[in-house]
Amino acid sequence: QLQLVESGGGVVQPGGSLRLSCVASGFAFSSNAMSWYRQAPGKERELVAQMSDDLWTTRYADSVKGRFTISRDNTKNTVYLQMNSLKPEDTAVYFCNIYPGTIIINGYPYWGQGTQVTVSS
Repeated sequence: QLQLVESGGGVVQPGGSLRLSCVASGFAFSSNAMSWYRQAPGKERELVAQMSDDLWTTRYADSVKGRFTISRDNTKNTVYLQMNSLKPEDTAVYFCNIYPGTIIINGYPYWGQGTQVTVSS
């Protein structure tokens, strides 16, 4: 069954850290670039970070460069997002997906349930 399951979110104070995980199943994970997106209330979903299938290439949104690190373990079909020096503006629901585009199921874009990250004092 094709599935993306995100976890690791929570409530953290500004300056704190979290590590998100996304376990993928039902498709050729190791052959796909993977990405993390986030969506804050009332805003469009935005690309945060991406990593190539061979782990060599990573890219980050300017807003998270130097603070977030994407990684993956192809033996575990898992992609991670290490988030350090968190800011209130990082508050959002975080999702993973393939890159570019999204997983398609029955002709529709598929997204997992996401994991909520709240940065607040």
